[in-house]
Amino acid sequence: MKPNNTKIKVKNLNFFYGKKQALFDISMDIYENQVTGLIGPSGCGKSTFLRCLNRMNDLILDTRVQGEVYLDNKNIFDPDVDVVELRRKVGMVFQKPNPFPKSIFENVAYGLRVQGIKDKEQIAQRVEESLQRAALWDDVKDRLNESAMGLSGGQQQRLCIARAIAVQPEVLLMDEPASALDPIATRKIEELIFELKKNFTIVIVTHNMQQAARIADYTGFFLMGKLIEMDKTEVIFTKPNKKETEEYITGRFG
Repeated sequence: MKPNNTKIKVKNLNFFYGKKQALFDISMDIYENQVTGLIGPSGCGKSTFLRCLNRMNDLILDTRVQGEVYLDNKNIFDPDVDVVELRRKVGMVFQKPNPFPKSIFENVAYGLRVQGIKDKEQIAQRVEESLQRAALWDDVKDRLNESAMGLSGGQQQRLCIARAIAVQPEVLLMDEPASALDPIATRKIEELIFELKKNFTIVIVTHNMQQAARIADYTGFFLMGKLIEMDKTEVIFTKPNKKETEEYITGRFG
């Protein structure tokens, strides 16, 4: 049975880079407090689709979008939508950790200051809470004023997650957040995602099918810019409806 609490509803989404169409008629429901995994071969449109959900593609020249994406029943492409506020609600964590060349503390506090929060106690509390939630507090609590660049790759990625959640988004988009990490750091990120879904709706692009099988509640399979199939993860991995899905899952291509 599917949950009835749809957080994001995508309807007939098409996306173009110039004349080249990258996404074709994508429709899907993304459920609240669930992890939705997006799998498929490289270049199949997963990351492009992910960036549509918080309009990051607006930053790329000569792109256009058709269709609708509803966040809590409001179309994010409506002309009256404040894109800055949308990106606060729909945070993003990228493939490669991208901490700012600032202290650990200032990395997490950055978004709060941008929001205009000036109360030092409130900022300190939110920074600590975010680092706790990102399972990083114990590692860094004695070195908050040191540069974030001194952290390991896995710690930097958890710091970027802390930075994303500090502004209290509702949705967290993750674009292959563990692909640059070793297996131990990857496991920590996966455990973290499992914890974070209690508070956030998570959409994760992963090239690692085992990772999707481990952490996603729902999985969508993309191929050549189309959503071939989407269902509960165990269905996608054990009884897919489409031949293309089965061939990809069993390693016959991709």
